[in-house]
Amino acid sequence: MLFSPLSIGPVTLSNRIVISPMCQYSADDGSMNDWHLQHAMQMAMSGAGMFVVEATATERRGRITHHCVGLYSDQNENAMRRVLNAARSVATNDLKFAIQLGHAGRKASHHVPWQGGRALSKEEDAWITSAPSALPFTQGAPIPEALDADEMQNIKQNFVNAAKRAVRLGFSAIELHGAHGYLIHEFISPISNQREDEFGGSLDNRLKFPLEIFDEVRKVVPSDIALGLRLTGTDWRDDGLSVEDAKNVAKSFEAHGADYLCISSGGITTGLKIPVGPNYQVHLAKGIKDVVSIPVRAVGLITTAEQANDIILNGEADMVALARAFLANPRWGWDASVALQQPIEVPPQYERAYKVPQ
Repeated sequence: MLFSPLSIGPVTLSNRIVISPMCQYSADDGSMNDWHLQHAMQMAMSGAGMFVVEATATERRGRITHHCVGLYSDQNENAMRRVLNAARSVATNDLKFAIQLGHAGRKASHHVPWQGGRALSKEEDAWITSAPSALPFTQGAPIPEALDADEMQNIKQNFVNAAKRAVRLGFSAIELHGAHGYLIHEFISPISNQREDEFGGSLDNRLKFPLEIFDEVRKVVPSDIALGLRLTGTDWRDDGLSVEDAKNVAKSFEAHGADYLCISSGGITTGLKIPVGPNYQVHLAKGIKDVVSIPVRAVGLITTAEQANDIILNGEADMVALARAFLANPRWGWDASVALQQPIEVPPQYERAYKVPQ
């Protein structure tokens, strides 16, 4: 099942293996460089059916760090085109390229993880972050500015502008990042959204702005490009989004025209008690799959071919996304095809190192 094709809206994947968007924290003012070129070229011939380019900021202050990829300028677009052209030149298995567009909200203006990941200081060129409410991500962190109507309109337009750039770049799918405590998720979660206007309070109200963003992006994405989202399946806190809330969120985006959903969790704050382990988020994907008719993707410590195949075989998700597994082994898809005895295409230059399943 893992190597069977799957249609997500107008796009058909050659198999159900997806390379999850992984921040590389290596860009120059949002622009990709040679690091991204080698990374994307490796992923392109990995044997996966889809490669999702890392979380990409729709504006400069929407970046997590100074070194996050963006798609808010001509320079960003041109640099990404160079990387994509190189990756497409070596791609196998009719690989589909996708991009995840997002805004870090109150989790912006931080150091890269290997430098501690803490909030930037003024001396380190920090910037003022924005969020649904003036609530810091962690105790002692800078307090974000609560967004007003004009700023919210600007954010919507920035998502639209980035989506237009993604369309010009020829992506087969565009994914909005509505999980991991970033801006869209911040509006949906009652932990970070304590507004008293039409965008706060009930779940329907908290969903209003994220749905407005999605609707505006939907208008500029052609019918031959899939549009999906990564959503949270739970905040892992009693006062946060529950699994039942997540089901309602998923159904709302499906009703607004989403072609697929990827279900993750957590990230809305620190100190969460998350039972991290193999398949720890798969039950969340299964819960969403039970209430929507569009394809659902599972993600989170899926590392072996048998594990990934069982998720599909058992009807827990329609596709699986792997991140660390591909960082550790960019040929993970090749090894999975051998383990499951399903032939795939590999570059002819490398065939002698690959045992083709009979």
